Amino acid sequence: MRQNEREHLHRETKRKHWLLRFVLGCRAGVTDWKKAVILAVYIFSAVVLWNVSGDFIKLPESDLISPALHAILPLIVPVCCVGGLFLIIIILGTPFGVGSVASGFNRIGLINHAGETPILLTVRKDRKNPHITIMEFETNSIPQSVWEAKRELIESAHNLHIVKISEGKDKRRILLYTVSAKTNLPPVVYWKDDYLSNDSFVLVLGESLLGAVTVNLAKVPHILLGGSTGSGKSVLLKLLIIQCVKKGAVVCIADFKGGVDFPEVWHRECRMVFEKTDLIELLTSLVDELERRKAVFRETGCSNIDEYNKSIETHLQRMIFACDEVAEVLDKTGLSKDEKELISQIESKLSVIARQGRAFGIHLILATQRPDATILAGQIRNNVDFRVCGRADNVLSQIILDNTSAANQIPKDAHGRFISGGGTVFQGYLFDESNAFRLERGG
Repeated sequence: MRQNEREHLHRETKRKHWLLRFVLGCRAGVTDWKKAVILAVYIFSAVVLWNVSGDFIKLPESDLISPALHAILPLIVPVCCVGGLFLIIIILGTPFGVGSVASGFNRIGLINHAGETPILLTVRKDRKNPHITIMEFETNSIPQSVWEAKRELIESAHNLHIVKISEGKDKRRILLYTVSAKTNLPPVVYWKDDYLSNDSFVLVLGESLLGAVTVNLAKVPHILLGGSTGSGKSVLLKLLIIQCVKKGAVVCIADFKGGVDFPEVWHRECRMVFEKTDLIELLTSLVDELERRKAVFRETGCSNIDEYNKSIETHLQRMIFACDEVAEVLDKTGLSKDEKELISQIESKLSVIARQGRAFGIHLILATQRPDATILAGQIRNNVDFRVCGRADNVLSQIILDNTSAANQIPKDAHGRFISGGGTVFQGYLFDESNAFRLERGG
């Protein structure tokens, strides 16, 4: 980019910058009572000064003083008052620390091709979570992907934790949800019975700096949990299963690690399968139930299970299929032709549930260390929208989340620390498995 083009863009950006400040100042004068008081006091003072200025700003009659000066002098105070009003509005629309924020961006190279940094527009507290500070920026054509890539640099430059990065009202605005650098997630968060959500069908996963992390299976029907060995994904899977049981769902668990991870209490509360022949029978029954519900909903004119349960006296239960290490089920490496055919049948049934299960209340919760294309077929993977990753390297994080955020944001020694596909880091709840099913089942 040539120097004259760069200078032209800088001038254009400055004009836009001043206009934004003026608009934000006007808005602040209406919405923020403190700033409204400042503006009102200034306007009152300016009006008083304007009215009395004629009494003390006078020039003696003299041929040496031109008529033009006599005409201009009375306008000085009104012009200054109006100019001061614009300046006050711009100051009200300028958050504290704009210069230091821009300097920080310059240091870490968060600039566009013209060498311009994003413009800090507002700094405000989150209404839902007062200890979260939201910083809103005009991006100056720097996309969200670049902000994500420089997340750690931004945190270091401004000495804060970024909890979430999201778009504002359009592509030109970015919102940083931040907390003090002194604020951290605890290494362990214990589950309490009170955390069980009363909303159907909402499951609680853990605590983030934004509060509890939840997933609503009525809206996001399937869950994929990933992470390296020892990351805590099996504990998180069990936590979700327990909540499903307590909410009255029919839970089926496939465990191909010898059943050692699920003691006898789980066998009483859930249907367990340990062999692939039993698994294909189970999945076939789930698909058959899906088709039966499809016919029933069509006859009753209902579009989903919640609508059906509200309109019909017969209550349909949600059905959950959970698998602790799906790679043990779907890996075809070294298998015979017949065994590979069996795996293909299992994949086919899982694909049907993944594609159609939401409306009919049949859900998948799958945990695996490495859900790449050789393990998890595209039709299954592409329909599992809610993904969570624990401790992982760049490759594993990319496979699970389609980005490297797990490798970048989760400490290598962390246990039970996860990040969602939306970028929220949280500490999964740790629970006492011996009392796992102590609560009465809810709705």
